[in-house]
Amino acid sequence: MTPSRDELMARLWPVSRRYLASYVLFNQAVADHLGMHPTDVQCLNLLTLEDGPVTTGRIAELTGLTSGSATRLVDRLEKAGLVTRRRDEADRRRVLVAVLPDALRRFGEVWRDLGGDWAAAFAEDSEAELAFLLRHMDRTVELSHRQIARLAHKDPESP
Repeated sequence: MTPSRDELMARLWPVSRRYLASYVLFNQAVADHLGMHPTDVQCLNLLTLEDGPVTTGRIAELTGLTSGSATRLVDRLEKAGLVTRRRDEADRRRVLVAVLPDALRRFGEVWRDLGGDWAAAFAEDSEAELAFLLRHMDRTVELSHRQIARLAHKDPESP
């Protein structure tokens, strides 16, 4: 018998919590492997997805951090030799943050090493299933952004 929507939704909640926890733990393992803080790993990850150097303000947007926290994050990444800051040639008032080539290489090696297992996990999925997963991940990213903003503006004392 096919489970009802209510039954599936009831099963989805604990599975999604395990899924999220497993990714957080995976991120911690990657960070430990690289000798980095998990937030720094994800910032570097997001920077490698951008089209080029970005401002610290953009890093704050990407990470959901305050501008002060984003500045401290960039300070850590710069001190670790992972990024560099430089003045924007078009607007000298702006400072751009760029991932250094050696950091990009080192970071890329880890993802390439783990990428084979990633591809294998989806090897049997049809194009329709992959398209569904893409829609799901896009929706999840958008939901996460909304929830981060919601939590950032919520009184920590309220439930």
